[in-house]
Amino acid sequence: MNDMAATVPLSDPIQADDATLAASENDGQNEVTAPGSRRFELLQKNIRRLTGRAIADFDMIRDGDVIMACMSGGADSYTMLDTLRYLQSVAPVKFEIIAVNLDQKQPGFPEHILPEYFERIGVRYRIVEEDTYSIVKDKIAPGKTTCSLCSRLRRGILYRVAKELGATKIALGHHRDDILHTFMLNMFYGGKIKTMPPKLIADDGENVVIRPLAYVREPDIKKYAAAMQFPIIPCNLCGSQPNLQRQAMREMLNEWEKTNPLWIKSMFTAMGNIAPSHMLDRSLFDFTHFTPGQGKEASGDTLFDRDDKLGQDQTVINLL
Repeated sequence: MNDMAATVPLSDPIQADDATLAASENDGQNEVTAPGSRRFELLQKNIRRLTGRAIADFDMIRDGDVIMACMSGGADSYTMLDTLRYLQSVAPVKFEIIAVNLDQKQPGFPEHILPEYFERIGVRYRIVEEDTYSIVKDKIAPGKTTCSLCSRLRRGILYRVAKELGATKIALGHHRDDILHTFMLNMFYGGKIKTMPPKLIADDGENVVIRPLAYVREPDIKKYAAAMQFPIIPCNLCGSQPNLQRQAMREMLNEWEKTNPLWIKSMFTAMGNIAPSHMLDRSLFDFTHFTPGQGKEASGDTLFDRDDKLGQDQTVINLL
């Protein structure tokens, strides 16, 4: 087991799970989650616990790693950096963090904010200045979404910088909701069962990308960022139109969560609980060369045979 599993003990007596946080919120819906309050303590410990758990589950960080934390100035990246620095202080493994921001020369970008923040907290950092904004505006027609080209340019620059810094891992701030939205996008628009993995080999074939916040909910990140008063930089400076397909997935999942929060938890759990023999992908399971009586007994077909829904007392899914 990765030593990071011991970073935030899962048996911590004041760790918070979703139910605990929800109860806390119901008790004080109009309260602001302020540092030092019980609600803030629960929120912070939950984020740290889930981050430590994701790092351990996917072997994201090892002794001697140099982590390049990509900082956009949004709530996600601030929360990721803050949590990684905490884990760095308590983990049984030693690793280095270098915060990196790519200044793409968008008009109105407050270029002083991140360097001042990095200086204040005492983290090693690098600001990379590349005018990708002009390239994107030259190539993409007005009113069209620029995110795809901008993302490709940004990735190429960050991969290069990672090599220059000697970084062994590139950390991105994507969270549980990003993973769910991407899963739905691929299924509805791409015809694939695929999402953002918590850890992968980058498309340059050389860098390793990790997503330490993979288990953390977006609403919790936003509440934490607000409580910590991180100097957030708006993400719409480029003037790009929003990704309407991703926004549609966001709205749909938000409605589902209002109807039954367990649907979202179950969907997220399902991505780590795949039975290739009960899907249709012939590249993952050989439907031609197997015979009855060989291998494990088939499982999964009987779950809903007697009823098309689960009773309230049935515990069949290990939810986060």
